[in-house]
Amino acid sequence: MIRGKSGRFGTFVGQALAVGFGSRAARPASLARAVSLAAGLAVLPAAALAQQASLPEGLSSAYQALDAAWQQAPLSFAALAFTDGAATGYGRYTPRADAVFAAGDTLTVYAEPVGFGHEETAEGYGVRLTAGFELLNTSGQVLAEQTGFADLRADSRNRLREFHATLSFAFEGLRPGDYRLVTTLTDTVSGKTASGELPFTIRASD
Repeated sequence: MIRGKSGRFGTFVGQALAVGFGSRAARPASLARAVSLAAGLAVLPAAALAQQASLPEGLSSAYQALDAAWQQAPLSFAALAFTDGAATGYGRYTPRADAVFAAGDTLTVYAEPVGFGHEETAEGYGVRLTAGFELLNTSGQVLAEQTGFADLRADSRNRLREFHATLSFAFEGLRPGDYRLVTTLTDTVSGKTASGELPFTIRASD
């Protein structure tokens, strides 16, 4: 829990509800059963399981160019938006029609970072990001803030680029008016940082 700096802005509750493909979050029971069933359908020779794919020359060159550009690029957001509910996957989210909320509403944010680094692991590569936030009023006063309130992790055999996070925020005690939510991601692999700002309004109660 985080309390507003002046103590007048209630409490903050924030957590990462979902992260990109390959995260270490627990699998739903139905998915775990499906994986178990699929694993028992066939037993393939070890050689077949470890075959190395070969890309066409032009595509291989394009991937190499992408790798170089990705490493040189700053960490930034390809998408950052308030959404209706959590995303169901990478790019699969419903943007809100507006950013007007009732007092006490949960604010759900979809974040799609690009330019992050890849940590080499025993089985491939890992994405390692942490999330933080600031809540500001229109004059720029910081009402609440927290760094590192969520760890966003994913592991893959290859360098994962399609990565997303759904972040959920609940602010209690905000008066009607305009605010700004600044979401910050820090890449613990490369040291890069990116911040994105989403203005929103708390409407007066009926």
